[in-house]
Amino acid sequence: MKVNKGLLLAGVAALALGVSTFGFSARAAQADVKVEDAIEKYKPVAGVSGTLSSVGSDTLNNLMTFWAEGFKKQYPNVTFAVEGKGSSTAPPALIDGTADIGPMSREMKAEEIKKFEDKFGYKPSVVGVAVDALAVFVHKDNPIKGLSLPQVDAIFSANRKGGYKEDVTKWGQVGLEGEWSNLSITLYGRNSASGTYGFFKENALFKGDFKSTVKEQPGSSTVVQLISEDRSAAGYSGIGYKTAGVKTVPISKKDGDTAYDATPENCYAGKYPLSRYLWIYFNRAPGKDVSPVVKEFLSFILSREGQEIVLKDGFIPLTKKMIDKNREVLK
Repeated sequence: MKVNKGLLLAGVAALALGVSTFGFSARAAQADVKVEDAIEKYKPVAGVSGTLSSVGSDTLNNLMTFWAEGFKKQYPNVTFAVEGKGSSTAPPALIDGTADIGPMSREMKAEEIKKFEDKFGYKPSVVGVAVDALAVFVHKDNPIKGLSLPQVDAIFSANRKGGYKEDVTKWGQVGLEGEWSNLSITLYGRNSASGTYGFFKENALFKGDFKSTVKEQPGSSTVVQLISEDRSAAGYSGIGYKTAGVKTVPISKKDGDTAYDATPENCYAGKYPLSRYLWIYFNRAPGKDVSPVVKEFLSFILSREGQEIVLKDGFIPLTKKMIDKNREVLK
């Protein structure tokens, strides 16, 4: 399942399940975007009960919890177990049968899909459930106006595969003056179990390696909290974890190009270069129905109520056309 590097456009008719990657935060999104009126409300069905186990992405952990709470209002007899320790934990859990669904903030790697297919004889099924802008955060007082992807790479990576002219360790090297000029950049990020780590490595570091000075954290909220407490800091996280103590840095694809902030409009339009889908994988044998509790939970997520939760949690809701494409997988 190869991701189309072009972002999810609101009117993309060709948006299929395996297409497109990106992201953004809901608290910032609320003023800029709303759930489309054309997205249908959820319609409960009879006979849904049991336990639903979710293992996977930390980025999606809060969303999974909120979706579970909303779903239980429809089906009080459904019990949830939600564990969010990183996207890399989802494929093994699905293969071992210890999870019914596997939330991921990146697409499954080819080797992960192969292991699943070796076990079951078919590939895992997947739906896109929200849009996320992977943001570069700095302290709220930082006056930086924007960075290019090559500059981001030069700040975070040991290799500089993006081709920037020099290794960047101080804020003055990317245009800040005065007291900020000689301030060394403190780096924060996620650990290697995280899909956010993998996505940033792939798309912001041009598949290069992180500097050893990046302080890896087990959760996105911790990354953002530490940046809010450190004036010299820079780090990355899903937009849904934005707080008042940090600000997002507008990013351009190349040096000299226009830098765009991580807003819903810029993600939908394909202008923000670090946007992505958030995914939920599940096991469905060809020609067979998915279990009622999994099907209805995913249907709830792809409903108006489910996407309102996406917005309230600071991420970007799917458009009606995206919803329709993803619903096809459940039929």
